[in-house]
Amino acid sequence: MPGRQYGAFSPPGTPGTPASTRTFSLPTKPGHKGIASIHSSVVNLANTIIGAGALAFPSAFAAMGLMPGVISCLFSGLTSIFGLYLLSRCAAVVGTAPGDEGKKASFSEVARITFGKGWAMRLFDLAIAIKCFGVSVSYLIICKTLLPQVCVSIARAAHHTIPADSLLLSPDFWLCVTMLVIVPLSFLRTLDALRFTSQIALLTVVYLIIVVVGWFTIKGSSPDRGEIVLWKFGTSTLSSFPVQVFAYTCAQNLFPIYNELKNPTQARMNVVIFSSIGLGAACYEVLGIIGYLTFGGKVGSNIIAMYPPTSLTIAVGRFGIVLLVGLSYPLQCLPCRACLHGLTRGIWKRYAPARLASAPVTPARNDPQNHLRTPRAHEQSPLVPKPPRPTEKRGGDMTQRKFVFLTTVILVSGFLVALAVDELEVVLGFVGSTGSTIISFILPGFFYFKLFRAEEGMTKWAALALGIYGLLVMTFCLTFNIIKLVAGHAPVGLF
Repeated sequence: MPGRQYGAFSPPGTPGTPASTRTFSLPTKPGHKGIASIHSSVVNLANTIIGAGALAFPSAFAAMGLMPGVISCLFSGLTSIFGLYLLSRCAAVVGTAPGDEGKKASFSEVARITFGKGWAMRLFDLAIAIKCFGVSVSYLIICKTLLPQVCVSIARAAHHTIPADSLLLSPDFWLCVTMLVIVPLSFLRTLDALRFTSQIALLTVVYLIIVVVGWFTIKGSSPDRGEIVLWKFGTSTLSSFPVQVFAYTCAQNLFPIYNELKNPTQARMNVVIFSSIGLGAACYEVLGIIGYLTFGGKVGSNIIAMYPPTSLTIAVGRFGIVLLVGLSYPLQCLPCRACLHGLTRGIWKRYAPARLASAPVTPARNDPQNHLRTPRAHEQSPLVPKPPRPTEKRGGDMTQRKFVFLTTVILVSGFLVALAVDELEVVLGFVGSTGSTIISFILPGFFYFKLFRAEEGMTKWAALALGIYGLLVMTFCLTFNIIKLVAGHAPVGLF
């Protein structure tokens, strides 16, 4: 195929040119129809990044010490920026080869270009789907657990008491209420359509920061504050590092962001990536530093739980956390659905019912214009490209029927799992340690290194180093989780 050698990208028009003399230039993608703005893309990607994990940063700083906590937070942000940058470069290659026009960027498409068709595409889609589904279920569990506490806090602030048998204290009731909100949002097809809910979710983060900073500014540190340590190293330090690493996980939505962005040049994608990670890092640093200075070594894993539950301000902050994770559910549902679409593409095509509209047009016998009409199927010229079937949209888009089916499966399955269990720490710890590391570091690094290995410069070697770094992080987290599981403690890498 001219202009493309799978496993190493060759610029169009230079097939067979030695790597040492080849001039690299990123191809332009024809027919891109993205409509999302940079602002919309930043808001959605930042909302994917900033989740309930932000509440654990003060305790991570306490475990590491103030200065290592600050440095580790910045280092984790920089590695995530580099991983997203590599994925955006790979995304620009999808759909540029002859015969691939109209294809959209995704992990499976980049895997097909890099490693060829087969097990690699299925394996990556499966890993990402499991990871996103697990996180989305954890969001439901957080909502059903926190909402009764919010009701109690509001009642205490208003000097009222809620009866023990009240429906307001039932987690299952609040799970159903949560589903009523997220179900319509989960049926939206694009991230750009979720920009308004993402803005609301980010406003709750702003409110949380105002509460933490305002409380420290007005009331100072807690009277029983623990010790403040600038430098610290030990077992707790190592256990807190993955909390910061996984806090920036958002690569599952990088390709949808690229596909929907209007005029997705590398410069515009860089703005989206740097702005999103920058917002996340700023929020994490502020919450980590101020929360640690307020409560010291006695700070808990949930900073909002450290404040008096009788305060209406704190009750609203807890409700804001519910909004944050609840409105982030569709951001996990969208990549999960896309990966399930890739996994079931062959099966769906095989069993999709044929439509009447797909039948060839048969001209009337006495029609004098027979020679101008479409020939029968057996008369179709092999040189004329066949139109896509109605059950397959060009570029791999889902049909409406499959879109509804997969979304319904995700929602119903997630609801049933959240209804049946109250804790998923063990499962999510292992899923997060593998899934988050794979999509954030391992795949970006190895995708880029193999796809752009003919490119001159140090970027490809830095990409290889990122992939190796991801393998080391995954090995460390899995080993650490096994040790903590044997000891009876909660694993790391939940998000």
